[in-house]
Amino acid sequence: MIFPDDRILVAVMNNKKDWQRVQDEGWYRLPVKHAPQGTPHFDYLAFYFTSVFGSDKWAVHYYARIEGHELLTRRDLIPSEPAHKRAADWYYKLQVGPLQHKLPPIVSHNWRRISFLVSTGDRFEAAEEIRDLYLDQSPAGHPFVTLKEQQNEFLNRGHK
Repeated sequence: MIFPDDRILVAVMNNKKDWQRVQDEGWYRLPVKHAPQGTPHFDYLAFYFTSVFGSDKWAVHYYARIEGHELLTRRDLIPSEPAHKRAADWYYKLQVGPLQHKLPPIVSHNWRRISFLVSTGDRFEAAEEIRDLYLDQSPAGHPFVTLKEQQNEFLNRGHK
């Protein structure tokens, strides 16, 4: 069950090999150098499918609870590709629980370039369209506060 203040990371899923790993092995790799602030400390990971997924493209159809994480090189994560150009790069290996089907899916009516999107449980549960994950108010009328907004407020209070 997703709670309103749970932290949700929506990640782009742009290849079927990575999706197969999520389904079969229960983990997702996220490059440290591109990771959004707050990684790896999110509650859930949702997957935004690109055009590689045909009729499921440009939508979030699945999500899973994050159950743990490790920091590994790509070579350690995918030993079958030891000569890959990013083999020495660092990645978060996010272990996820059982996949949950998001019904209805969160769709994007227009193509959007998404790498990662940070949201909250109440936004995620109410969202019908990707842009709904960015709205300023929850369905109950409460203002949303993003992780970045929380950090800025903290810094503005003199906590540096």
